[in-house]
Amino acid sequence: MILVTGGRGAVATHLLTLLLQADRPVRVASSNPGQLQVPAGVTAVTCDLTNPATFPAALAGVTEVFLYAEASHIAEFVDAAVTAGVKHVVLLSSASVLDPDAASNLLAKSHLDVETALLASPLTTTILRPGSFAGNAGAWAWPIKAGRPVSLPYPGSHTDPVHERDLADVAFTVLTDPRHQGRSLHLTGPESLTFSEQIERLAEIIGRPITVDHVTPEEWKQEMADYIPGPYADALLDYWRANDGRPVPLTGTVEQVTGHAPRTFATWARDHATAFIE
Repeated sequence: MILVTGGRGAVATHLLTLLLQADRPVRVASSNPGQLQVPAGVTAVTCDLTNPATFPAALAGVTEVFLYAEASHIAEFVDAAVTAGVKHVVLLSSASVLDPDAASNLLAKSHLDVETALLASPLTTTILRPGSFAGNAGAWAWPIKAGRPVSLPYPGSHTDPVHERDLADVAFTVLTDPRHQGRSLHLTGPESLTFSEQIERLAEIIGRPITVDHVTPEEWKQEMADYIPGPYADALLDYWRANDGRPVPLTGTVEQVTGHAPRTFATWARDHATAFIE
């Protein structure tokens, strides 16, 4: 039995589909399973990674787990997984843990803490370290639909957008092919793109111009104050500043693991075009 946590997430949703198509026994978990729309025959269970009381029932009878990185009670999760007889955990972490200052970086440390706890446990752990999710561009949907400019403090900052379907493909492979178990996989998209280049591709695909408002970091932080806590906003701004005008190194790991090239940002934009025009 495979437990897929974070059942409302894009990666988990696609992973669930792949596991069902392969006729693998799977259980999907969420902090609010009542909001999940799961296929017939799939059990949805409560697993709130911030509430250890939900762990034992969710993990009962489970042998493998696809785990989102939540550090607050990772020690208790590890203990519950070992007690339940779990053998293998596939962790969706972040490439930010590879940075030299990961231990002091707010965005990276939570992922690093989860990795550290799992690697110190008797559980076989496979770590997926994606760079930038292509889905982060979804944050621009509201201003684009409203005909407003997209605020960018660093329009020339590079990222390596990874399609959620590629992450699901990698997770499926490592869950079903023992040859990949125990690896740490740095996953990137096929291109290093600036935010401006991503906006240009989006505009081409939705067939309408998108205006960019080049704001100061402080202006962006104030604009996002209701959505992103200040310390996290500062960490994002630091990352974007560090990559301003600097292409991100790419890996071939997605293709090495799955056998297919990673999907482009343009593919992601086509897959999600309706989010920007309806």
